[in-house]
Amino acid sequence: MRAKKRKARPREYRDGYKDGYHLGMCEAVQRLNPPVVGVCRPFKLMYVPQGFEAIDTGVAEALGQLISELVFSTPETMLETAAREKPQAVLVMNGLHTFPGNHLEQVDEIRRLGITTAIWFVDDPYFTEDTSTICSHYNHVFTHELGCVEFYRALGVESVHYLPLCVNPAMFHPRRTGPQYQYDIVFIGNAFYNRTELFDKLAPFLQGKKVLIAGGFWERLSAYEQLSPFIKNGFIPPEETANYYSGAKLVINIHRPWGAGQDNRNSFALPSRSINPRTYEISACGTMQLTDVREDLGNFYRPGYDLDTFGSAEELQQKMDYYLKHEKERRLYAVRGLHTTLRHHTFTARLPHLLNIIGAQV
Repeated sequence: MRAKKRKARPREYRDGYKDGYHLGMCEAVQRLNPPVVGVCRPFKLMYVPQGFEAIDTGVAEALGQLISELVFSTPETMLETAAREKPQAVLVMNGLHTFPGNHLEQVDEIRRLGITTAIWFVDDPYFTEDTSTICSHYNHVFTHELGCVEFYRALGVESVHYLPLCVNPAMFHPRRTGPQYQYDIVFIGNAFYNRTELFDKLAPFLQGKKVLIAGGFWERLSAYEQLSPFIKNGFIPPEETANYYSGAKLVINIHRPWGAGQDNRNSFALPSRSINPRTYEISACGTMQLTDVREDLGNFYRPGYDLDTFGSAEELQQKMDYYLKHEKERRLYAVRGLHTTLRHHTFTARLPHLLNIIGAQV
């Protein structure tokens, strides 16, 4: 005997229709805003990734469309690969964390071969104790942090350029998700002290809602016992992160603190003025974002149009409560944020500026 097929309840029909309508709107935005790809230029570039999957994949895929020949190297074999392949330029991502002790000696030798070198710092200003030394070994320094441009120039680097982060829409995009990814409120990131302070204050409000808090070190919470049902400890891979973003009603973005100590090596105490990659990634998934404010946010997104902002736990709680109850407004923010991201903030739109600069010297 065949089991009877369970009939969908009216609420399931309604929710399915709304989700389908929203994904249809997102698909229309994607069709109207295909990736901006410039002319493929005759250029041979060697790329040395850091190990940030979302960024490295975005850079590699974009460069594959923008230049005629792309060579990859590990940080350990930079000099060997450059000597063998003889690229016109070498681009290093970040130069921190996973790079070997002879990293800078390799860069110096590559320059002696007559090869142009460039580095893109994407962890600024949190490691200025290290980047202040690294920067002078490269022909060109790019930084995603507005507040670090004059810092590197003051250290004697002649070619310093502001290159904001962006997103790979092939990895972060709207998608249909299963119930395991569907939450009212999502935050993904490590538990820096400003984030734990915020969630400690929000703990009573979050009770009774479907919430995901994912990342490392969340045992730092004072309200850990109360919030523990919401916490998924450990690293979340980019593809899974995109699933959580796409399945959420609201995603919270809280930038990390920039002060020296507190998980940073910012011994020069440079303030952070620029937005993080999460800003672009959330919007690329077609989900509404509530973010704290960095100085250059308005240069990339329109607060009150593409996303909304908060300045305190009280304001964040008020806005979460409002937007969870006002679905139409929430979805409008999501679609407008997606549109802005696809029009202006992809790797294929960002990297021609870098190529123009390093290509002018070769």
